[in-house]
Amino acid sequence: MSGLFSLDGTTAVVTGARRGIGFAMAVALAEAGADIIGVSASQTATGSDIERAVTAAGRRFEGIACDFADPAAVDGLGRALAGRRVDILVNNAGTIERAPAAEHPIDVWDRVVQINLSSPFHLTQAVARPMLERGRGKIIFTASLLSFQGGINVPGYTAAKSGIAGLTKALANEWTSRGVNVNAIAPGYISTDNTEALRADPARSAAILDRIPAGRWGEASDLAGATVFLASSASDYVSGITLPVDGGWLGR
Repeated sequence: MSGLFSLDGTTAVVTGARRGIGFAMAVALAEAGADIIGVSASQTATGSDIERAVTAAGRRFEGIACDFADPAAVDGLGRALAGRRVDILVNNAGTIERAPAAEHPIDVWDRVVQINLSSPFHLTQAVARPMLERGRGKIIFTASLLSFQGGINVPGYTAAKSGIAGLTKALANEWTSRGVNVNAIAPGYISTDNTEALRADPARSAAILDRIPAGRWGEASDLAGATVFLASSASDYVSGITLPVDGGWLGR
């Protein structure tokens, strides 16, 4: 790929790359020319589906395992990556836990916020420092429709993803003038493990589909174009946004 959207010669770190949205993001970046460092809690060094997909695109792949619920593990990952040249950081790893707010266990809240908000910030700090020294870098967070809305039975997830939208703005305010663009993508209702319970509930699934102007659940591959755009030179004057990729949900 050439021109504004080319990522030739770059290295991208993608967290949560083993499956779902992160898998699709990593493949899209590889197809645009980036070598990929894929990080997930159960990521293997070799032999994974994401490794095969990235190498099939003609790019190099490195797999790293990291438990994003463990602050010490995230600290170690950050220190390791700070010693590498990372051009693109995609903070996609996440989790969701459903329980009514009045009964939502505090340990579940803490784990969800740690994985979805605290760990991405901690990792971004470590990776961004060398970017800022070089005066060039792209950081992409995976936000959510619940960065804009309240959701049902997911208070910890909503709080964390609302925090991601705010963090995106805060970091962009400090770092854009220093050559590091910070943006987020807010996926709509995508057919992944995280939405399996919703898709299995006939009434809830029908209500969701009725509101999506595109008339279908999204696929992870629907995030590919936005990911490459925000990682490439095409978005050099774009920073601090949360870009919905939602089939029109928020406009309904």
